Amino acid sequence: MKLMDNNKKRLESIETSLDIGKKRQDLKELEAQMNEPDFWNNNEIARDVSQRASDIKKIVDEFDAVREVVDESSEDMAKLVEEALEPLEKRALLGGPHDDHNAILSIKAGAGGTDAQDWAAMLLRMYQRYVERGKSDDEAIVDRSNWGIEMVDSSKGEEAGLKNVTTIIKGNYAYGLLKAEAGVHRLVRLSPFNSKNLRQTSFALVDIIPQIAQSDEIEIDEKDLRIDVFRSSGKGGQSVNTTDSAVRITHNPSGIVVSIQNERSQGQNKAKAMEILKSKLLAKKIEQNRAETDKVRGQVDKNEWGSQIRSYVLHPYKLVKDHRTKVESKNAEDVLDGNLSVFINGYLKTNK
Repeated sequence: MKLMDNNKKRLESIETSLDIGKKRQDLKELEAQMNEPDFWNNNEIARDVSQRASDIKKIVDEFDAVREVVDESSEDMAKLVEEALEPLEKRALLGGPHDDHNAILSIKAGAGGTDAQDWAAMLLRMYQRYVERGKSDDEAIVDRSNWGIEMVDSSKGEEAGLKNVTTIIKGNYAYGLLKAEAGVHRLVRLSPFNSKNLRQTSFALVDIIPQIAQSDEIEIDEKDLRIDVFRSSGKGGQSVNTTDSAVRITHNPSGIVVSIQNERSQGQNKAKAMEILKSKLLAKKIEQNRAETDKVRGQVDKNEWGSQIRSYVLHPYKLVKDHRTKVESKNAEDVLDGNLSVFINGYLKTNK
């Protein structure tokens, strides 16, 4: 097959993977929303819509530019066209229905006591550094220079670290990239909390779900909710700590509970809790659909507590190994400092 014919087939595959047709329709709807006279009445929603429209437009424009090159190039330019296709092929690894959304990332300390709670805090720092390293990440599939992280809720450990923490990672394809991190993470090290400095194994569960947009398909009946308010123990100013501003929402049919205390008012905490509840319900719906598909295929992918997806060994040797993809790094400190792209890229390529 001629190289240019092969390039055209690659472009068709990219168009399907990225669902360019749907992206054009989504962009048209978002632009119509942005043209509404009351669009900027809610600044937070308006910023999210504007950013999403900008991200989608960038992808569509990149695809159109490459398609123009493919259509107009001759066989002797095929090698140059191949190079132009490579960034889009990487982007096509993120073709899932919610891959372009922000990510809600939660970490929960597991077995291991104080060591596990410290491990949860170490993981939080690792993901914070991953966000910060976006501008200098040579292996990045997409541009992460505009990424940011918002702390939503946390519970400190008795001696050190965190029992659990929830954050929202905002940015282009945050969920698509970070879904690779969902599962149990295992740490092996000499314990700094053990008087005899013995080797300790700790576990923490990382949960990743997409943050759904206003237009996504989740409706909640207020009758199904139990809403409790309580005094916040988090940061946010004197009023947060002296009033019943924290909110806990229980969705009775599913049993999902969301607690938020980092915002300054009860109304803000309730709005954020509802946003996360909708995202959790969407994630539950996605998981149920996946389980049904797995039954038809005759296989079920288990994500059980204790069945780690990745091990971080700091003693007696140093090695980080992903047990799903077999990707590993001997530079454990660099991984814990947020250099995760080799693991994330390996997962995406394996699960394409």
